Amino acid sequence: MIQSKRNCLMMAGVMMVASLTSCSQEKSVEESADTQETMKIALVRDDASKKVDVLVDGKLFTAYIYPDTIAKPVLYPIQSAAGNSLTRGYPLDPRPGERVDHPHHIGHWFNFGDVNGLDFWNNSSAIPIEKRDKYGSVVHTGIQSVSESANQAELAVTADWKSPDGTILLKENTQFIFKADSIKRVIERITTLTAQDQEVKFTDNKEGMFAIRVARELEHPSDKPEIFTDASGIATAVPTLNNEGVVGKYRSSEGLEGDAVWGTRGNWVNLTGEVKGEKVALVIVDHPSNPGYPTYWHARGYGLFAANTLGQKALSDGKDELNLKLAPGESVTFKYEILVYSDAQPDDSTLKAEATSFGSR
Repeated sequence: MIQSKRNCLMMAGVMMVASLTSCSQEKSVEESADTQETMKIALVRDDASKKVDVLVDGKLFTAYIYPDTIAKPVLYPIQSAAGNSLTRGYPLDPRPGERVDHPHHIGHWFNFGDVNGLDFWNNSSAIPIEKRDKYGSVVHTGIQSVSESANQAELAVTADWKSPDGTILLKENTQFIFKADSIKRVIERITTLTAQDQEVKFTDNKEGMFAIRVARELEHPSDKPEIFTDASGIATAVPTLNNEGVVGKYRSSEGLEGDAVWGTRGNWVNLTGEVKGEKVALVIVDHPSNPGYPTYWHARGYGLFAANTLGQKALSDGKDELNLKLAPGESVTFKYEILVYSDAQPDDSTLKAEATSFGSR
């Protein structure tokens, strides 16, 4: 009888623990869902400082900035959910131990190395005055709209692609869509370029197009110094640095990893790593409507992470070539997505689903 009562009490205890565990699990799921639902994205416009901050639950995610001191508008910085910067600080805010090469690599940007013979990609304040007639600039011209809804925010901006003499070659209309939940943060960019009074030629060039310069921690560990030469023949030395904490690795939709990703095609590339103890993944996704899809990847171990759909000859070693031309008044649209995962490193199937979803929009 005593044993029977004891068993009953034990069974009751197990049932109670199971019930509490079930409730706890349900609460956890509900809390996770609540977190996703309540993450508020706000856009804070500051015309005097020439920027629009993008805040997630009051914390900086990124900012659209357009100071006169750089040759194009950029998103800078791009931060994780924990507030760690995934983009390099130099040249705007140099950090100890990071590289100081390629001063035109700032945050996230979009431009190209050969537009009617002008180099928009490599332009920066470091170009000597006597050589600036070979470089074009992307000049911010306006904020067209700022809107926020329950689960996303949208920023529409315009810019002019100008030659050194002030001639407007292209009018740019760009829409940024920002989203966030408890797993990831998202930036969608839709950019339409319209030729103005003359034909515009995008001559196949490896310097382009949709790019991010990542933080030192997300670079590949470097084992030797290298020299990279741009389309104008200007060489930039990239030295070997202290590799402590540098654990970045590229992986493409085609299963290629590390330096093998450069010069190959794929519809997404995932850069994984760790920043100040936070596991992160930074992903660029191409869109099926883009010219030359799937894109070639101009992804370098030293921290340049770029999708270059118009650099086919340069990146395929002559196997492919794409020279895009726009007649006066003609337009072309490019769509890309940036995914930022925090404390998670998504697998291939997850990113395949993300790419499929993005491609359907």
